[in-house]
Amino acid sequence: MAIAAVGVVSPAYWYLTRATGVMSLLLLTCVVALGVANAARLTTSSWPRFLTDGVHRRASMLALAFLAIHIITTVLDTFVSISLFDAVIPFIGSYRPFWLGLGAAAFDMLLAVWISSLLRARVGARTWRSLHWLAYACWPVAVLHSIGTGTDVHQGWMFAVYVVCVAVLIVALWVRLRAGAYMDSVGRTAVGAAEARGR
Repeated sequence: MAIAAVGVVSPAYWYLTRATGVMSLLLLTCVVALGVANAARLTTSSWPRFLTDGVHRRASMLALAFLAIHIITTVLDTFVSISLFDAVIPFIGSYRPFWLGLGAAAFDMLLAVWISSLLRARVGARTWRSLHWLAYACWPVAVLHSIGTGTDVHQGWMFAVYVVCVAVLIVALWVRLRAGAYMDSVGRTAVGAAEARGR
């Protein structure tokens, strides 16, 4: 596309691409973790559920914004030949097609989730919920893209970023499972009490 033709080799683009890629991964981790917490309907007196909803939505928008900058700077930096089509259509590019394609797929999935959220009233709750599962799918895809194309993958600080992201998701899933077990226990207790009163 025309945008690739105006690209130049610039250290600024390279640093921006790296920084926005890392920030996108951190924000996506936050989005998925908050989505898990929201699905568990976790709330406290000091942190009502609408705050989780609000942070979740804003983190999603920030993740998309950083991803957009990540893609634009990648295309503009002509150190390697990556067109805008290569960056948003999976597995068609000539530069590391598989790993770059994973990044394009992760972006497309997150974009589909965001658009479906904007059109939630029109697409219906069931369709929106089905598309929302893409957010969970795009996280491991984004991690694999980062590992396959990232220039800092062997650096200690980048390894620490991966560890933090994985740890956050593990904690979120553990909390979700604990909340589910608690709700099942509460439900069984309520059913037992109802049956006891019926006798």
